[in-house]
Amino acid sequence: MTATLIDGKAFAAGLRARIATEVAALKARGITPGLAVVLVGADPASQVYVRSKGKQTLEVGMNSFEHRLPAETPEAELLALIERLNADPAVNGILVQLPLPGHMNEAAVINAIAPEKDVDGFHILNVGRLATGQKAMVPCTPLGCLMLLRDRLGSLSGKRAVVIGRSNIVGKPMAQLLLRDSATVTIAHSRTADLPALCREADILVAAVGRPLFVGGDWIRPGATVVDVGINRTDDGLVGDVDFEAARKVAGAITPVPGGVGPMTIACLLANTLTATARANGLPDPDGLTP
Repeated sequence: MTATLIDGKAFAAGLRARIATEVAALKARGITPGLAVVLVGADPASQVYVRSKGKQTLEVGMNSFEHRLPAETPEAELLALIERLNADPAVNGILVQLPLPGHMNEAAVINAIAPEKDVDGFHILNVGRLATGQKAMVPCTPLGCLMLLRDRLGSLSGKRAVVIGRSNIVGKPMAQLLLRDSATVTIAHSRTADLPALCREADILVAAVGRPLFVGGDWIRPGATVVDVGINRTDDGLVGDVDFEAARKVAGAITPVPGGVGPMTIACLLANTLTATARANGLPDPDGLTP
């Protein structure tokens, strides 16, 4: 048996096309969604992400506002910029690219963003709302994973899910989203006792641990759906957290790296910006773009 490939690139392209249609409908009503991205410093990977975000924002018909600040910018200056963006009605979504330079307090910066414009879903209010089942802005990568899982499996109710990784960006919100869909969820990590045995119980395995090829093929239950969030740079190129070649011989379906979860992250950032715009204008949430 060879696993079905879950094509995140194709799904993300379809999602962006749907978003472009929704944006056109909003523009016909005189509303243009706007996304502001703030980059502090010159981290090469961050620069690539910011360029890609700006390009895709414009492609779906949204306004893109980029703010690039030198690495030595004082934190107070960044907070003042966020305050201006919070107050700007043309800006519906604000994203501060992480990581920030060492002299800045990441939590303070994130929590300075107005929760309704926090399209990364990292503000403490959005984290709390997600955990308590309220309407929240949801982190982009877990939201993308959820969309791929629903598309592949339909209902997730009653499925046994194991999430390897406990980060605030992926692991914890992923578990919350799976719980919301009535899956039975275990959060595991690199220190979990007998992790391979636990993984073998999972109908859904989400790997977000940040270690190349960490999950072996013999960790996977035959027929399971495997979502590999990892993007690790190695001498052999980009690899995920899952040993893809071994896993695809056992799993029922699997996301490749690259081309799986990665493209979904920016598509879901645009989805969140669209949702934020709808909410700011008293309109219903767009269909299928929220949990």
